Amino acid sequence: MGVDAFRNRHPEWKLQIRISPFADPFAGLRRDDIDVLVAWLPVEEPDLITGPVLFTDPRLLAVATDHELTRHTTGLLEMLADFPHVDAPSRPDYWADGFLPSRTPAGHRIERGPLARNTEEILSLVTTGEAVSLVAHHMRRYYLRPDITYLPLRDDDPLKYALVWSAGAENDMIRALAQTVRDLGPLDLLSI
Repeated sequence: MGVDAFRNRHPEWKLQIRISPFADPFAGLRRDDIDVLVAWLPVEEPDLITGPVLFTDPRLLAVATDHELTRHTTGLLEMLADFPHVDAPSRPDYWADGFLPSRTPAGHRIERGPLARNTEEILSLVTTGEAVSLVAHHMRRYYLRPDITYLPLRDDDPLKYALVWSAGAENDMIRALAQTVRDLGPLDLLSI
């Protein structure tokens, strides 16, 4: 995997993985709390550099197990207009739209509803039926719960996640990490 490849190529640098909130997603880079962020695309911030794609990941629709949508085995983007969706505070609109479009393919508005600052709050809103939520497929691996059903979307493109860093903080370590990701190419998370 990419982490091991980087550590093997560059033992002089310590690579630490941390969870970054999706509320105010780029704040850690701007405060120099982190060197590199893995974020879904697009990232359109003039002070940030978008590097290579690390992986792609399909989206799933997370619903409570007693939700009416569980009668389906898959979901469609058109279904999203009928239910409120979890939203995050303090995030760029374009970035949120990259994850959850503001309209369905037929043009129906998708309601952004209760706010969540982290994954646990998303899951709580979903399990109580207050909202449904699009989530990345890898969430199912780490947050498999008996009170949530994950429906694959049949008509949606996978998310692309890329390395992102502050233009003013670019250094040899960041360039080496980006080159390792380029050399490996995008990871297939579904096969891991």
